[in-house]
Amino acid sequence: MITIIDYEMGNLRSVEKAFEKLGFDARVSNNPDDLLTTDKVVLPGVGAFKDCITNLRDGGFVEPLLQHVEAGKPLLGICVGMQMLFDESEEFGRHKGLGLIPGKVTRFPAGMEERGERLKVPHMGWNTIQIQRPAPIFKDTAEGSYVYFVHSYYCAADNPDDVAASCRYGDIVFTAAIWRDNLMATQFHPEKSQDVGLKIFENFGGL
Repeated sequence: MITIIDYEMGNLRSVEKAFEKLGFDARVSNNPDDLLTTDKVVLPGVGAFKDCITNLRDGGFVEPLLQHVEAGKPLLGICVGMQMLFDESEEFGRHKGLGLIPGKVTRFPAGMEERGERLKVPHMGWNTIQIQRPAPIFKDTAEGSYVYFVHSYYCAADNPDDVAASCRYGDIVFTAAIWRDNLMATQFHPEKSQDVGLKIFENFGGL
């Protein structure tokens, strides 16, 4: 069973439908106790970091989520769900994350350019990823695959060994995915990334 955490901040139904399309048992749950019995957990996230981490804590999900990770069971974070795995975010002040991955979340600088063109923030749309390490979710995923991003803040990992994939936006090379043991996460949205995203979900579901 794959449990998708419903803490009122995420693209839940699209993720659920993607797993079901692939033949996996998936459920959206707002019950923290479900995290203690499930096989795999998906932590999605859309919106501001502060709102997401506040809802996650207020919903009682943090302790069961940490227990799930400590038990060695797979966790997949998506977008802000990845950012919350880090130590802290600088979005609208400084806010503590879950502290599972050393590093911080910081904003793309204003005034970035590429080929003389001003780049917009948020970084929105299709971009390519460079696979740094053979994370399980990237099995049979080609180098330079296009995936879909929507974010103004990016993760800067302290330990390069935690980075599974990177992406370039202007002069910034940022963490596009992380992998440490049973922890996996993507800054991009697999549920919006067509065949590449479905393959990532298939790989995660098959762990």
